[in-house]
This record gives sequence, C-alpha cells and structure tokens, in this order.
Amino acid sequence: MLTDARLRPDSAVITQGAPRRRRTPLWALAEARWAAAAVGLFAAGGVLQLAGGPPWSWWTLYLACYAAGGWEPGLAGLRALRHKTLDVDLLMVIAAIGAASIGQVFDGALLIVIFATSGALEAFATQRTADSVRSLLDLAPPRVTRVDAFGGEEAIDVADLAVADVILIRPGERIGADGHVLDGASEVDQATITGEPLPVAKCTGDEVFAGTFNGTGALRVRVAKSATDTVVARIVAMVEEASVTKAPTQLFIEKVEQRYSLGVVVATLALFGIPLALGEDLTTSLLRAMTFMIVASPCAVVLATMPPLLAAMATAGRHGVLIKSAVVMERLAQTGQVAFDKTGTLTEGSPQVAVIRVVPGGLLDDSDQVLAMAAAAEQPSEHPLAAATLAAARDRELTVPASADFTSLPGRGVTARVEGREVAVGSPAHLLSDGHQIARRLTEELEDDGHTAVVVLVDGDPVGVLGIADRIRPAAAETSARIAALTGRAPVLLTGDNARAAVRIASQVGVHDIRAGLLPEAKVAAVHELQADGTHLLVVGDGINDAPALAAAHIGIAMGRVGSDLAIEAADAVVVRDDLTTIPAVIELSRRARRYVIANLVIAGSVITVLATWDIIGHLPLPLGVAGHEGSTIIVGLNGLRLLRRDAWPVGRSAMWRARLNERKGQTGVDGGQPALRSRRH
Repeated sequence: MLTDARLRPDSAVITQGAPRRRRTPLWALAEARWAAAAVGLFAAGGVLQLAGGPPWSWWTLYLACYAAGGWEPGLAGLRALRHKTLDVDLLMVIAAIGAASIGQVFDGALLIVIFATSGALEAFATQRTADSVRSLLDLAPPRVTRVDAFGGEEAIDVADLAVADVILIRPGERIGADGHVLDGASEVDQATITGEPLPVAKCTGDEVFAGTFNGTGALRVRVAKSATDTVVARIVAMVEEASVTKAPTQLFIEKVEQRYSLGVVVATLALFGIPLALGEDLTTSLLRAMTFMIVASPCAVVLATMPPLLAAMATAGRHGVLIKSAVVMERLAQTGQVAFDKTGTLTEGSPQVAVIRVVPGGLLDDSDQVLAMAAAAEQPSEHPLAAATLAAARDRELTVPASADFTSLPGRGVTARVEGREVAVGSPAHLLSDGHQIARRLTEELEDDGHTAVVVLVDGDPVGVLGIADRIRPAAAETSARIAALTGRAPVLLTGDNARAAVRIASQVGVHDIRAGLLPEAKVAAVHELQADGTHLLVVGDGINDAPALAAAHIGIAMGRVGSDLAIEAADAVVVRDDLTTIPAVIELSRRARRYVIANLVIAGSVITVLATWDIIGHLPLPLGVAGHEGSTIIVGLNGLRLLRRDAWPVGRSAMWRARLNERKGQTGVDGGQPALRSRRH
C-alpha cells in the first residue's frame, strides 16, 4: 500500500513527481533592492541627525534616499504625464522636493520611504503569485506511459498525448491526463481538484483528472482532453485571468488622486503666476506658492490612511491573520457575504471515525470489539481510512491484536486473519450480500447522514459498520453565526465534495445555501454569480481547487496551516493558525480601521482647508504653515496607531454576536429553513 505522504499531494514529504516550488527571491526584484537602499539611507541619515552630526552629512544621506526611492515613482509619474494624467506618486516626489527646499528634508525622505516600501511589497506579492501559478503546472507528470493497439508500451511527453490515446497509470503514479478509465480498479486521491478528503474508488467508465494520485491498483485510461485543456491547466488559466481582471486595488485616497493632484498643481501655479502678473515681487509669490504646496501636500492625508490600516494589519498578524497589503485590509471592511470551502476549511481535512454501529445478533456485541478487530485487520494498510480506524483505536486505548495473511483489493477493502478468524474491512457494496439486510440498513443510515460507511465482517458475517467523516472545526458554527450577524447574510458553502457530505457539514454549521460537486471553474462561476448584484464576496478556502475562486473573489482568505501553496499565494490574506474565529474578527477590525481612516481624513482635510484658505486670502507665515501641517500629520498618525492596543482585536464577544444574530432572525435565514443544495459538477 502507498503511504499517506504519497497519496496526499500537500504532504510535507517530498515524493518523486511531486510539484516543486520555484520562487523568485526577494532580492531578485529591482523594486526591493531600491526600497532597501532607501530605507538604509533614511535610517543612517536619522541616526546622524539625532547624534548631532554636521548637517551636510545627514542631508547627503537623505538626498541619496530621495534618489534611491524616488526615481522610479518619479519616472512613472513623468511617463503618466505623457498620457496626460497626473498621479499621486509624482505629487509625492514633488512634495518631498518642496519639503527639502524649505528645510524639511526629513519629512520628504519619510514620504519617499513609505512609497518605495509599499511598491516593493506589491511587486514581491505579485511575483510570488506568478511563481506559484507556474509551479502548479508541475502537478501533472512530465512523461506518461502510452499503450498502443497491440499492447505495447512507450514513455512519451505529456505534451505529445492526443485525445483518444490510451495511457497506463501504475500504482503510486500521478495521472498524466484527463480521461476515462478503460479497465482496472483503484482509488484515486483527487483532493487537488475536488477537495474531497478521501480517495475515490475508480473503475471502468469513471472520470479521472491530471495531477491526481493513483492508489494501489493499475488503470488504463483513454485520454479525453489535450494537455492544454485539462482541469489543472484551466486552474492555471483561471487564476491568471482573475489576477488580471480583478477590480483595481486602490486605497480610498488613491481613487481621488488624479483630481487632487491636478488641483494642487494648478493652484500652486496660479498662486505663483497670478500675483506675479499683478505686480507682486518674485520672492513673495514664490514663498506663497511654496507655502501652499507644503500645506496642501497629501502628507497628512497619506498618514491619515496608512497608520490605521498598518496598525490593523499588525494587530491581525499578532492574532494569526496575515494581511498582504493595506489595500486588502481596507477592502475587508466592504465584505457583504462570505463563502466557505468545506474540506480543510470548515472541517479539519482528515477523516475520523465518528460513529460505530454494532450489528445486532452478530459475533461481537461491543463497539470496542468491533473497532479493535477492524484496526487489527487494517494495521498493515496506510490508506486514509485505515489511519482513521487505527487512530480511533488509539484514542480509546484499545488493545489491537496482531494480524496475519493481509491482503488488499483496490476499491474493495482489506482482509486479514486475526486471532484465528477471517476479518474483512471495506466497502459495503462489495462485502455485503443480499442476506445482510440489517448491516445494509445501518450502512444506508450512516451514508444518509453524510458518513463514509466501512463494514466489518468476521468469518463472513457482518459485525459492525464504521461511520467515517471529516471532523468539523470546533469554532465553525460560532463563526458562521458571527459572520451572518456581521454581514447580514448567511455564509455560503462552495465544495467539490459530494452532496451528502456537504449537507451533513452545512446542517451542523448553520449554512443553508450549499453548492456541492463543484470543480474549480464551477466555483469561479458561483463566485461571479454571488457577486453579480454588487455584493463584495469573501471566499475562504485551502486547496489548489480553491485558488481560482480565491483570486476571483473581492477578497480571498486561505487557511495557512493546511492550505496549498497556490491557495496561499492566490489569497489576499492567510489565517496562519487555522482559527476560523479570526475571520469575523478581522472583518470587524477592518471596519474599525475604516472608521479611523474617515476620522483622520476629516482632520487632515480640515487642517489643509484652513491653512490653504489662509494662504490664499491672507498671508500665512511659512513656519506656521509647516507647524500646522506637521501637527495634523502627527495627530492623525497617533490616532491610527490606537489600533495597536491590546483591546483593538475583537475577542470575547460571543454574547454580543448571539444578540445580533437573534436580531437578524428572519433576514438571514441562519436559524431556519432547509438547505438549498446546488450541484454543479462538470
């Protein structure tokens, strides 16, 4: 039998044929190198200035910081001017130069560092996503065994396969193409495509997917799709397309940058040119114009936006949620509905023995005896169901007897001799006969509840049935209720797993809109449908099959501990500790940060308006203008940093969430009604 590490592509054990990540190092990006240089020069200048060094020394370092961090946004701004657009990056550079021209070189250098660092982080995140998408193509093996009409075998490149070719998939190999089984029987781990936690039995006529793991049996597969049209290839294409077509990610203040930047430039030129044309002397006109540019520069506005968002990101990080950018933190506040994947997200992603039913009148009359016999027969097997059975026996501290004469049949089960008796454990469809009516009824009851039924026979007679299922995360129900109360809409379940398993999980969690059997492209279609009315959808997932939906959604959050590399890179945020309760908490934190941003913008805007008006209609002394501008900058900066406090993270509010949920009964449908099941397997 194959080990679990070979069966599961997300295992920590690297096996032959498993995809290997090809990451571009941070220092390979020019943006990162220039940003690091700017930060280093800024820090060195600050140290010299605080140490009382000669002004020329720290001025030189600050100006070098200007050059390192400002040349690229400055050049980009000049290129934008060629297309008759004016962006805030160029205005930042101009404002920084203006600050230096009146002696405020530290403030200008700080602006340059902020913009250079944010640009480098954005470039790094973009490159990491591209690397991860490319690595996904390594899921499918580079070569496969093709079988000709006479039974001869030859190894060829996957790219050379044609539709209707027949390939041989040996035990333990990755499947090289989408197709249908011609003959053979095996169990295939297709979690990378459908998210199903357990291997799926495959026999003649069944569909298989490229990049999935074959179990212990050999399969002959007729190729149904070319290498460029497999499900894996379409996942790559969907992630890339979603990354390109996703709505522009801009901070609120950046959405008005064009008009604001143009207005400041026009007003500065007018304040310089009009009085000069009316006879005012050059020095006075220039001083008035420079004073206006300083007080109207968006320093305070930038700090009004960034400190609350960055502080919120730091607070979220302390509680196990990695937010990839300030833009993501801002967008989280807009969440109007949440969609969950099932396996590995609402559940722990590993099968557990949930129920043991003893067959009345059988040879064994105790559930512990049934479990001990099943564990004894399964000991030599490393199938996920066997692992779950053995784990359950260990949890109950049972003594598991030794076994002999072990045999395994793919898709059917195992047999072994235990204490002189023939014990069989496996699929009810293959082990139960028409005469085993009681065992069949117990099996049907467990399967109706969404469990995977495993029957146990001793000397040919059924003695019990094990109900195996993926265990729900302890906080799943509470998280669903909190999200419904927070957004006003109940969460949605999007899963590639079968409908019965989906309904079982959803009914325990409080989710009633269930869309089961979804392949990756169907998940993306569901995301587009849910967002069609303008709803900002947050999708939570963990697997490769979730990556296109995470990329297509307004916000994507990946479960970091069990999540695939592609899901983590495609997502906008990562729950590092797999704690579901952090998802509603980070939404509320984002909304609190947005309130701080709005308050800061009011403060900064009011100060800019007062000082600019004073400068236009009167005579604002430059030192007073600088003091007022810097004072407002300090105020909004300190206000935003309040989100770093311990009480900023929304915790310990279960009673409040339950109260909110009760208020919204009848609106969200969380507490009543039947699940709405939609199955869209393609």
